[in-house]
Amino acid sequence: MARSGKRDKKNRRNKKDRRRKRVDRDRRVNTAPGPVLRDRPIPYRQWGKKIDPAAVQQMNNAVRLPVSVAGALMPDAHLGYGLPIGGVLAVENAVIPYAVGVDIACRMRMTVLDWPVDTLETRHDSLVEAINQETRFGGGAAFNRSERRRHPVMDEDWTVSEVTARSKDRAWSQLGTSGSGNHFAEFGILTLGADELGLEVGRHLALLTHSGSRGTGHEVASEFSRLAMAQRDELPRELRHLAWFELTSSAGQEYWAAMQLMGRYAAANHELIHRHLLAALGAEPVVTIENHHNFAWREQVQGRELIVHRKGATPADEDVLGIIPGSMATPGFVVRGLGNPESLNSAAHGAGRAMSRSAAKKRFKLRQLQDVLEQAGVHLISAGLDEAPMAYKDIEQVMAAQQDLVRIIARFDPRLVKMAR
Repeated sequence: MARSGKRDKKNRRNKKDRRRKRVDRDRRVNTAPGPVLRDRPIPYRQWGKKIDPAAVQQMNNAVRLPVSVAGALMPDAHLGYGLPIGGVLAVENAVIPYAVGVDIACRMRMTVLDWPVDTLETRHDSLVEAINQETRFGGGAAFNRSERRRHPVMDEDWTVSEVTARSKDRAWSQLGTSGSGNHFAEFGILTLGADELGLEVGRHLALLTHSGSRGTGHEVASEFSRLAMAQRDELPRELRHLAWFELTSSAGQEYWAAMQLMGRYAAANHELIHRHLLAALGAEPVVTIENHHNFAWREQVQGRELIVHRKGATPADEDVLGIIPGSMATPGFVVRGLGNPESLNSAAHGAGRAMSRSAAKKRFKLRQLQDVLEQAGVHLISAGLDEAPMAYKDIEQVMAAQQDLVRIIARFDPRLVKMAR
């Protein structure tokens, strides 16, 4: 045990040395003067009126960065780290880890099943068992080695960064899991008023999930955020979480490669959740829709290539499909983007929180949650009070505020919901 402890201590010391050398190397490469913040924020448009002033101030800070070119604030916006949740930021030749977020490539995925809607009643217990058995909930949730899911994403090159290399085994153990926070798996009713998805007009049984890149994505975000802040230590305190890498730097290229890998990993995570749930039920997929947020994309903005960060914002290019959920007791919507350039082709990623998790836990009681769920016809397998529907903004108001960003083509009403306790 003593020998093992010494080895671990030496490995940690070596890792710190490598990180310090990388910071020093990038500082030598990036010989340009330190950041000069703009005196005034770049003008940007805000959707929705009921947005926390602190979140607006975060957006104002972000568009003062010397690398910032354009921004937008979605109607579900609320306070985050660095860039607010619901913030969209386009920058030139740079990437900001905290403007991507700690759950890199967090995603929505919906599968319409080849089963009738009354399955929610006739096979209720089977649906519950499938959710309980085929995915895992909780911050450290993982599969035992004998249960691990297989996917080609684990055959990719995980040595693109130090953090992904050392986290590969953990990532494999969490592949196909749902995590904690606002992540969920739920069966519900998808209602179409027109033939938009190759489905008949009417009601369909659907599975909707929300999860991301799990513990490894969080490690990537945390590691590179610390590195970026160490490089940009001249930034004022209120802007430290907006520290960026130049894309031409070694750290910037390493983060970009790790972020892309986490995007593919998060997609594989959802694919396996749906595959195993449907296989356990003996059901077949009819239509699948997915989109992600908490990412950075290379896009053409104002006639040039920029890096567009969407932290808690959904891509909404013209005719692109997306999913915007509400809460466990309120509807979500399948939408088509309208490609509004003022929003940098973006839309809200959900209802957005109206209060913090800690405030929700203090304010609401279990009986209140049960009453709301009963009125909505929702069977809750598990969840915490911090995810009570009352802690979220009104999804109908959020959708009404972005009619120039997306067009609603279908409504999803949750009926059987599981989240982490």
